Amino acid sequence: MSSTHAAKMRNYATALHALKEDDRLRCLKPRAGVDFSSNDYLALASAPRMKMAVVAALEAGTPVGAGGSRLLRGNCEEHESLEAEAAQFFGAKTALFFSGGYLANFAVLTTLPQRGDLLVLASLVHASIHEGARAGRAEFRISDHNDAQSVEDKIRDWRVKGGTGRVWIVAESLYSMDGDFAPLEDLVALADRHDAFLIVDEAHATGVYGRQGRGLTAPYEGSENLVVVHTCGKALGAVGALVTCTRVLRDFLVNRCRPFIFATAPPPLTAVAVREALSILQEEPERQQCLAKLVAFTHREISLRGLRSPSDSQIVPHIIGGNAHTMRLASALQERGFDVRGIRPPTVPAGTARLRISLTLNVREGDVSDMLDALVEETWGDSR
Repeated sequence: MSSTHAAKMRNYATALHALKEDDRLRCLKPRAGVDFSSNDYLALASAPRMKMAVVAALEAGTPVGAGGSRLLRGNCEEHESLEAEAAQFFGAKTALFFSGGYLANFAVLTTLPQRGDLLVLASLVHASIHEGARAGRAEFRISDHNDAQSVEDKIRDWRVKGGTGRVWIVAESLYSMDGDFAPLEDLVALADRHDAFLIVDEAHATGVYGRQGRGLTAPYEGSENLVVVHTCGKALGAVGALVTCTRVLRDFLVNRCRPFIFATAPPPLTAVAVREALSILQEEPERQQCLAKLVAFTHREISLRGLRSPSDSQIVPHIIGGNAHTMRLASALQERGFDVRGIRPPTVPAGTARLRISLTLNVREGDVSDMLDALVEETWGDSR
């Protein structure tokens, strides 16, 4: 290796060493232990019905791959059937299927808001939304977390300074690291008041909240100024994302969205799996009900043990603060058979490293009690 190339490699090695020194070096680990870290909230990822639907589709001739972009030969009947059914299920005008939630957020934000428009992002929205805002044409501002007044202040300030374009407000309905809910009613009213669009990422609410798992935006779906991203790789147990919106916006995405136009279409088999997941939501409401009971049980048990969590959803953050302390606790729980992961900056703000405890139907109440007992014991032992 030449000295120039060696110097370039040293730059990467130095960056990795700095992450290690700050207890932020990441590595891939195989899944092991009781599942307290996945987003498979309804345990659909390995559900027999999902497997049977995919096997039946393969036997009926559904191809594994799409073979091209949707605008070429990659547009399959499975994609169109899913989109039609999803629009009806969510109560939207139309739906468009993307290969993942990250891509869908990035695609929407780099395509729909135009030059001269304003994006207002809640501060704790997903990285894909921040990246989409930075890569897009519109100006953007960051509002305080879950603060509708802060959103309005950003809009008014922009207008006072001469902004004349359309405003786009962006939020998650349920935040993936804090487990708290957006003030959707206030944001909908705010969007109507300012003739703005509202984009909502329902990644962690689809399948879990709303009637039959239609999400927290269900009361507002079908509105002309609402765009919703329903991720399919979490409670729906598959992969991909459905963007619901008006026909005009869907057509605009098909014609102008580079991540849609120039990407190979999602595998038709994934569309089959998502369609089956939507059927399961309608035909097996007990999954949603069982998860709600497990969530209520867990939060009662947390309170009984003197622990605190800012959440009352299926996402339970145990905020610790320091990176090293967080990772020691995560490792201790993993050694005791509980797959609990530590979350560190930049995924969460500096000084708020945490254990992210995820509740799914892959665990039972006894598993939760055992994990919380272990957490209390390890926290007490680690503090000595």
